[in-house]
Amino acid sequence: MERGMKVTFIGGGNMGAAIIGGLVGKGFPAAGITVVEPGAAAREALASRFGVAVRASAGPGLPAADALVLAVKPQQMREAAASLLPLDPATVVVSIAAGIRIADLSRWLGGHAAIVRAMPNTPALVHAGVTGLYAPATVGPEGRGRAETLLAAVGETVWLPREEDLDAVTAVSGSGPAYVFYFIEALEHAGVEMGLAPAAARSLALGTFAGAAKLARERGEDPAVLRAQVTSRGGTTERALGEMERAALKARFVEAVKAARDRSRELGEQFGKD
Repeated sequence: MERGMKVTFIGGGNMGAAIIGGLVGKGFPAAGITVVEPGAAAREALASRFGVAVRASAGPGLPAADALVLAVKPQQMREAAASLLPLDPATVVVSIAAGIRIADLSRWLGGHAAIVRAMPNTPALVHAGVTGLYAPATVGPEGRGRAETLLAAVGETVWLPREEDLDAVTAVSGSGPAYVFYFIEALEHAGVEMGLAPAAARSLALGTFAGAAKLARERGEDPAVLRAQVTSRGGTTERALGEMERAALKARFVEAVKAARDRSRELGEQFGKD
């Protein structure tokens, strides 16, 4: 970890706070972190919890930074970028806003070239996230290393070869926790409909998802192989999976994820309009 790095966060909401907490928890000096957050209560909480410096706005007097994390909503990005001008060309900008493309962000930042896009997901809030990262050729190894330091503080990172891959990342892992929660909800609902107490159904559903994911990760086998190992011929699992196949559940699920990717593309075009 580049401990001498100075980092400024524009936005101290849930994801920004998660990354800050991950950094501080891994030994990154709180004195090296500044957070620009307009909400007074949020500023007070960040300063109290992590010991970081806080400001209500950017502009004159904002400390120089080696890395600048844009952790605001996509709709607020253009205004946030304008507040940072002029920007030191050596500062690597890390955007965690979905849909905002590097070309558009660079234009709003006066042609700034050192920009990395990142797509973390909400398990980053418990330091169990996975983040897709993309950097163009204008970002060198040092800038990539700074971005890696920031996002690895809250989970795994995956570097992507093309910026357009981030639309798929948004659909798979960015939106993915909602899909998991949806299926947990459905499994819990099934348990209750079959007479289980709600608390028992929830515990069984949560434990099953957590345990299955842990097994898949630790075994390292193809999920289809693991599924086959649980599916005895003529048994209960085979009956349930047969119903899902008759409903074309897998194919419909894949189409749903593709729809999320398409929406990510649409949002990128929408946000980038002048």
